[in-house]
Amino acid sequence: MSEEKKSLHFLEQIIEEDLGNGMSKENLRFRFPPEPNGYLHIGHTKAIGISFGLGETYNAPVNLRFDDTNPAKEEQEYVDAIKKDISWLGYSWAKECYSSDYFQELFDWAVLLIKDGKAYVDSQSSEEMRAQKGTPTSVGTKSPFRTRSVEENLELFQGMKDGKFKEGEHTLRAKIDMENPNMLLRDPLMYRIMYKTHHRTGDAWCIYPMYDWTHGESDYIEQISHSLCSLEFKPHRELYNWFRDNVVAYSNAEYPNPPKQREFSRLNLSYTIMSKRKLLTLVENGNVAGWDDPRMPTISGLRRRGYTPASIKNFIETVGVSKRENVIDVALLEFKIREDLNKTANRVMAVLNPIKVVITNYPEGQEEFLTAENNQEDESAGFREVPFSREIYIEREDFREEANKKFFRLKLGKEVRLKNAYFITANSCTKDTNGNVTEIQCTYDPLTKSGSGTEESMRKVKGTLHWVSIKHAIKAEVRAYDRLFLDEAPDAHKDKDYMEFINPDSLKVIAAFVEPSIQTAKIGERFQFQRLGYFNVDDDATADNLVFNKTVGLRDSWVKK
Repeated sequence: MSEEKKSLHFLEQIIEEDLGNGMSKENLRFRFPPEPNGYLHIGHTKAIGISFGLGETYNAPVNLRFDDTNPAKEEQEYVDAIKKDISWLGYSWAKECYSSDYFQELFDWAVLLIKDGKAYVDSQSSEEMRAQKGTPTSVGTKSPFRTRSVEENLELFQGMKDGKFKEGEHTLRAKIDMENPNMLLRDPLMYRIMYKTHHRTGDAWCIYPMYDWTHGESDYIEQISHSLCSLEFKPHRELYNWFRDNVVAYSNAEYPNPPKQREFSRLNLSYTIMSKRKLLTLVENGNVAGWDDPRMPTISGLRRRGYTPASIKNFIETVGVSKRENVIDVALLEFKIREDLNKTANRVMAVLNPIKVVITNYPEGQEEFLTAENNQEDESAGFREVPFSREIYIEREDFREEANKKFFRLKLGKEVRLKNAYFITANSCTKDTNGNVTEIQCTYDPLTKSGSGTEESMRKVKGTLHWVSIKHAIKAEVRAYDRLFLDEAPDAHKDKDYMEFINPDSLKVIAAFVEPSIQTAKIGERFQFQRLGYFNVDDDATADNLVFNKTVGLRDSWVKK
């Protein structure tokens, strides 16, 4: 094998082998098949990246197909959100498809299976069917309705379609093998009756096909060459092939290329849940503000929090494609957004927990504009002007009256550098009746102006503080987010519910002050608040009320916690 092929992941190796065995490259086609019953989350980005990535690698089309066979849980809102998320990630699809497009064809094939004695209408209750299916260690027993005649099955199945029966009164099952070691092949359900309005087909249908029946045949209709799915569907492959091979016998002339299912490990992330059902519970219970709450692992939540498509793609690329399940540390995702924003985000100054500093020897009423570099990692980012005056805010935790030698920030009698400005020395402080410091009195050295090139400005000082001029400061709301769950695997405990691990301090709303250069920042724009972390403008922001979300800190502080 060449060096190039050694670097291929196992799915690429499968495709290369198929091409080597005679498959035409023109017949390569992939798909991403989400169910529109919720918003996409970070776990889906791996499947998205694999399918669309293979499409890019092989210059092959990729379909976006919505598996919309359960109208009780699916909505147009979710369809729209999924399309928006995939586009935001930078991918485009060849065709937009829906399983509901194939309802008639699936029904017609089911009729042919009935005629061939390979499907029958069962009239047992769901509890009865569950009991007669057996267990992984004991064989199942045949349904008492398994020997119905073809004519009776056809009549009942048509009656199901025509709305003549109640929900649960009948189902259609494939007739395979009730003793098969793979329980999925013990006469699986193909159709159930459901009187729900479908978001696309309305009330045209009252029977809906099950996933295993729909999924493979939709792949077949679309002539998908490689049906790629996560490892939990590996036991389904045998059933996928059974349905496929039987339908191929009916339609090989129309659809000459049978699809092949292959599985990869899904993305599991620490401190995160990936179940759409559980995420929906968080939304419905008000634990979060919605699907796009910045604490949610949804793509829309990550986007609103300030994550970039590049950071997510780099994360998925680093995780890689494998066959083995594992849990990825969420710190890796956070590292990737830091890495990206370090290169692209302009630096600004903001104070989240302000304390007033008065520079007593700076002339009253005077103000000046200091030059500051926007991003030292990007020369093209240019410079901005930052106003300076006699009174400024610094972070409260950046001052102590007394401190040991390891505290390099402001303390009485000691000197620090103000970022892009001057050196100041703390001389005294004012306290309230409770002993809390309310104001710090300092003096500055006018010869230490940053960038002036004077000998004094080159003097070494260990502490550098960010600040904002009180006269020019803009009020802003900052939403500081932490992880939504305190436990590394919140839904992996048998004796506890995942809701017990919700972090009560996952959101803190802070009244902050920011420099005036970002007063006109647009929604979604990202910044580094110097010494604090990366922040972006939230969707709720207006011209009169700036709102920032904390995307991530400058370094991982969770380990220390």
